Amino acid sequence: MTRAGQEPDETMQLKVPVLPPDETVQLRALGAEFSRTGERDPGRSRTPGHRRKATRPSALSRLRAAVAPWAPHLRRLRPRYPRPGRAGWRRWMPSWRQWLGAVLTALGLSTAVLTVAYAATGIPANLNSYATQQDNVYFWSDGTPMARTGWVRRQDMPLKDIPEDVRWAVLAAENASFYNDPGISLSGLTRAVWRTFGEGDTQGGSTITQQYVKNVYLNQDRSVGRKLTEAMLALKLDNRMSKDDILEGYLNTSWFGRGTYGMQRAAQAYYGKDVGELNVSEAAFLASLLKGAALYDPALSKANHARAVERWSWILDRMVDIGRLSPAERAKYRDFPEPLKQAQGQDTGKQSDYLVELAAQYAKKAAHLTGQQFDLGGYQIYTTFDRKRETALTDAVNKARARAKRDHPAEARTAHYGAASIATDGRVLAVHGGPDHRTQGYNESNATTVPAGSAFQPFVYASALQHGVHRTRDGGPTEITPETLYDGGDDIPVMTPEGPYWDRGGKKVAARNDGGQDYGRISLHNALARSVNTPFMQLGMDTGLDRVRRTAEAAGLLSSSFGPQIPALSEGSATPSAIRMASGYATFAAGGTHVEPYSVSRITRNGSKVKLAEPATR
Repeated sequence: MTRAGQEPDETMQLKVPVLPPDETVQLRALGAEFSRTGERDPGRSRTPGHRRKATRPSALSRLRAAVAPWAPHLRRLRPRYPRPGRAGWRRWMPSWRQWLGAVLTALGLSTAVLTVAYAATGIPANLNSYATQQDNVYFWSDGTPMARTGWVRRQDMPLKDIPEDVRWAVLAAENASFYNDPGISLSGLTRAVWRTFGEGDTQGGSTITQQYVKNVYLNQDRSVGRKLTEAMLALKLDNRMSKDDILEGYLNTSWFGRGTYGMQRAAQAYYGKDVGELNVSEAAFLASLLKGAALYDPALSKANHARAVERWSWILDRMVDIGRLSPAERAKYRDFPEPLKQAQGQDTGKQSDYLVELAAQYAKKAAHLTGQQFDLGGYQIYTTFDRKRETALTDAVNKARARAKRDHPAEARTAHYGAASIATDGRVLAVHGGPDHRTQGYNESNATTVPAGSAFQPFVYASALQHGVHRTRDGGPTEITPETLYDGGDDIPVMTPEGPYWDRGGKKVAARNDGGQDYGRISLHNALARSVNTPFMQLGMDTGLDRVRRTAEAAGLLSSSFGPQIPALSEGSATPSAIRMASGYATFAAGGTHVEPYSVSRITRNGSKVKLAEPATR
């Protein structure tokens, strides 16, 4: 731009102050906008009086504006190294404000993380299989243990059935503040985490609630994650369950060594008694096992015995310290209560397994239990089996077997022996199922494969005494007595009112005696006593085979054991089991009253009675 009188090479310069390169100066002159170079901005309107719309501040600008009042304080927290005004190592140490800020920040973050973890942790709906499964215990008729079955040796007991001294022995050893703590121990949890990072171990510091959570919900994984999950679950469980319920669960699921879970099975394994019979000294020893049965079972080593004595004594002293055992009572227990050298074993195999098999079948049927329910365990099954009678019956069968091997070696090699003893009220007192359940898995006492033979004669005789005999087709019944005579000859035809009985093959049916012996005319009383066949084949025909069968079934034999209704029925062609034959004979001994055989008198589960169906009586 030039003015008049000026040289054309002279230019009037518009001076603009120097600004940082990232900023722009906008000049408004006569409605025109200029850039920092003085050039008109071609993208702007040239209209006079036009005003530019204000630009909306960015999010970063708004954040800066919000933080601005706090800037001086934040600058103080900002580390400056080396720190001015300090000498030596202090030049490199944070100030107390920085330390406080770091601590508060860590606490805030930790609280937030724990709050989220607590909210996100749910109590599992299903317990561990080992926390629910128990074994089933079978007892002889005198109440002594007979056998135990199941993968897990554990029996639940209600807390009310566990003596208070026993409970407090455990609490003194493991968690004396149990009834007052929130379910977790912060110091213990911190110690466990520290040991995990420092030594790779998670031992120490768990409350009983945490141990219970580990037993029933978690695995035995040794990690910080599992420990934190355990703590969250313990907090939630402590808010939802009563302390007594947690303690009961803990006492029933903890491992005590010797293959046992829970105080009840531990008391039986180490002292041969129920938990309700323990004294405080014995309870203190069992409580010591919770720290590690492999280290405190005295039967394993001398070192274990020394550790067990030391911890047993400490637990009793601890009970005195917390006011749960008086010094005078403590003074009574100076001698260590030596446990059994080994757990009392049960006579599994041999005959006891046959007894368990029968009792289990009856228990499920009478208590209306499914196989799955029964296999979960926890049942105390009190059988009707008499230990002395079982021994006597086994001895009798063994003698018979030995005699058969001596007198009839060929037949004895394939012979099977089943036997049973039934009381008049239906109780199964003893059975013999075979030589050994471990070598012969089926039970001969309950098998229906062998014909009854001459042992069936009493049912024919009883039916004739009850109904009389019919010697003509249309005539009425004729009463018989034990002195009534019948033909005891051998190979005599079986007669009907119309003449000899012919089978479907067109042959006359004849009755034969063992060994072909001929007894002539013989009373029914003597024929029964001497097991003569021919009189009873004819007596069955005279009485009516349908009536004989009904009498046998009424006495206790099952209809499924009968075959065709032919004269051989009176010879014992039916195949009832030894148990059913003994049950039928028991009906005679009871004067004609039959009670269905039963092998279980009562059942309880975890201290509660299980309802059983009453055996049928007629």
